[in-house]
Amino acid sequence: MRRALPLLGPAFVAAIAYVDPGNFATNVVGGARYGYLLLWVVLTANLMAILIQYLSAKVGIATGHSLPELCRERFARPVSWLLWLQAELVCMATDLAEFVGAALALYLLFGLPPLPAGLLTAAVAFAILAVQPRSIRRFEAVIVTLFAMILGAFLYQTLTVGFAASDVAAGLIPRLGDSGSVLFATGIVGATVMPHVIYLHSALTPSRVPPEAGVARRRLVLRVQRYDIVVAMGLAGLANLAMLIVAAAVFHSRAHPVDSLPAAHAGFATAVGAGAALAFALALLASGVASSSVGTYAGQVVMQGFIRRTIPLSLRRAITMAPALIVLGAGIDASYALVLSQVTLSFGIPFALVPLLILTARKDVMGAFVNRRITTVVGGAIAALIIGLNCLLLALAG
Repeated sequence: MRRALPLLGPAFVAAIAYVDPGNFATNVVGGARYGYLLLWVVLTANLMAILIQYLSAKVGIATGHSLPELCRERFARPVSWLLWLQAELVCMATDLAEFVGAALALYLLFGLPPLPAGLLTAAVAFAILAVQPRSIRRFEAVIVTLFAMILGAFLYQTLTVGFAASDVAAGLIPRLGDSGSVLFATGIVGATVMPHVIYLHSALTPSRVPPEAGVARRRLVLRVQRYDIVVAMGLAGLANLAMLIVAAAVFHSRAHPVDSLPAAHAGFATAVGAGAALAFALALLASGVASSSVGTYAGQVVMQGFIRRTIPLSLRRAITMAPALIVLGAGIDASYALVLSQVTLSFGIPFALVPLLILTARKDVMGAFVNRRITTVVGGAIAALIIGLNCLLLALAG
């Protein structure tokens, strides 16, 4: 245990992105509109995330390099630049969800107008990021604390609201309804399997392995990271399931189910009580602030890895948060913008996942840690499923 404990933590930094405000929007609004129908999508997406994040962690442990760095080294330069450009768009979509979510939380808690709330979110995110250069462990501790707040809030809500076990069991049977349910299913996948933390996780694990470490030491670190991932992603999965279950239990039976996060907050206050509404708003605030910090960190990893460039953190923060501030300033429906941002993220997943699968299946890259055939097959099936879901959504939209 003494050897293992210092190795834990990277998965919890990655896991915060799996409970970001985009998850709140897709899970809460999806549960309110479709009841327990999409519960199986949430469960499936979180199971996929465990394997994907494990492969990302393994890349860093086996090679000592992040996924973006390996893409730059192993792929043609135009490919690397194209991957970088789409990754930057993914970071902007991520920031949109995180800033809008935190701004909504500040409005619900304190009545703060959207644009000032977004700027305050940026300031808090900068404060958290300022911890990271001095001590990665302290940065991880801050993120884990915020993660615990989210889990505690939804545990409280679940215990307060309750649910019917038979309805939950029915929701775990795979099926979809109208085209709107396909949109929300795609959004749930995009909100759960986050492209930017596929890149980030691979950059967090090399620090756990001394550069001169041999295969045995790296296997030990990988084994510990496996537990780290299962626990962190498992807890994130429980939080996501709780979001949808609580929303379905409270709102789906209404004649006009809620279609936004402010409406959900008001609905919790009316149907359950002020405590449930406060827990919801606090969880949303913790989610937005923490995931915003992690998203900026991931953006630096993406740029440095793909094109060997870095820019001041303040400039990166200003560029990636610009779309979110435009949404907040223009008065666009924030909850709908959150859902659409998650659909955008779903289209970005294959651009991170396919290179990850290609590289982890190559023995000249991974050495003794090359994927087993079954791992590559399952990973390929996940990529095909996500691509197929995106294509179905495009066909329905057309």
